[in-house]
Amino acid sequence: MEKTFVMLKPGVLQRRIAGELLNRFERKGLKIVALKLLRLSREMAEAHYAEHRGRDFYEKLVEYTLSGPVIAVVLEGEDAIAVVRRITGPTNLLEAPAGTIRGDYAARTRLNIVHASDSPASAEREIALFFRPEEFFPWEDGNRDWF
Repeated sequence: MEKTFVMLKPGVLQRRIAGELLNRFERKGLKIVALKLLRLSREMAEAHYAEHRGRDFYEKLVEYTLSGPVIAVVLEGEDAIAVVRRITGPTNLLEAPAGTIRGDYAARTRLNIVHASDSPASAEREIALFFRPEEFFPWEDGNRDWF
């Protein structure tokens, strides 16, 4: 089973839609195996977005992520990365169709409400940045045949 990382950004908590977004992932059969509410340090936010350093939107992205608590989640399932990316929709809001998280909830592209790993390498790096091994809670899915 593949694991992926999702971060629900401060706008999700401010708008009180965390449960709705987590429910979308669960309804697709993905399992939550790690979850925490936290306020990122500048160092952690900069490490998370290191690949964007030097781009015009980098500082605003970091500042937005630091503006309030975030929810960090590790989801597990078949093709979890691709499934989560499909559920979240494209980063550019003009391309995000209705029915995706970004298409339904996001108001500005650069102040996006959700981050989702885009590759196995990114997922591995981001999961390791946010979670220690003892913070994972694998569990057997007795409802596996339902999905």
